[in-house]
Amino acid sequence: MRLKLIVVAFALLATQAASAATVTVMTSGAFTAALKKLAPTYDQQTGNTMVIVQGPSMGVDPTAIPARLARGETADLVILARAGLDGLVAKKMVKPDTVTDIVFSRIAMAVKAGAPVPDISTLVAFKKTLLAAKSVAYSDSASGVYIETEMYKKMGIEKEMAPKSHKIQATPVGLNVARGEMELGFQQLSELKPIPGIHIVGVIPDGAQRITAFSAGVPVKAPNPDVAKALIGWLTAPANFAAIRETGLQPAKAK
Repeated sequence: MRLKLIVVAFALLATQAASAATVTVMTSGAFTAALKKLAPTYDQQTGNTMVIVQGPSMGVDPTAIPARLARGETADLVILARAGLDGLVAKKMVKPDTVTDIVFSRIAMAVKAGAPVPDISTLVAFKKTLLAAKSVAYSDSASGVYIETEMYKKMGIEKEMAPKSHKIQATPVGLNVARGEMELGFQQLSELKPIPGIHIVGVIPDGAQRITAFSAGVPVKAPNPDVAKALIGWLTAPANFAAIRETGLQPAKAK
């Protein structure tokens, strides 16, 4: 009897090993910290192995998720700004019936650690801070595109900000701020939080703020589409909300 139980146990282990999958997830920076935080739990609970590939939601850098898919890189799941994901759906690179909002994200501002902390508590104060700054950095992805093409214009300071604003390509903006290369840095809060050597002043005020949905979708050429769909359900489960919030994001399905 004991021998029979051992044989059954080994058979179960072999079945689990055979059914385990390596799940490749391409994610933009905003969801990277949350995904890295959740990955060990996912691996433990499912027996699968999550492989994380990072790239911007948009932009010209070759590491951007749309560029990766366009040149034939494969992924089981992509997570990026909703506008970028909708573009992939339009190009028939992502299955439209799999698109799911995962989190909502706000833009924050940072300065070098130890530097004077400017006032951004109101829209008026924020505008004064921007005009007084010597240099401003933002990403080449969702938040930076918004700042450059919409926010400055909406605030009536487009001409004043253009000469001192710098778009940072495919790297965390906080690194430039931490090194003292830029006075002010803007990026999704979740992308600034992991960077040492900076002080996060806070999220930018209403009237200038842009809340961005970061969403998941299964690529048309995904090697493990069913596993990827199950992963979407897992990421949006209430059990993971606390971990997601710790990274500066709001779960899309939370009340």
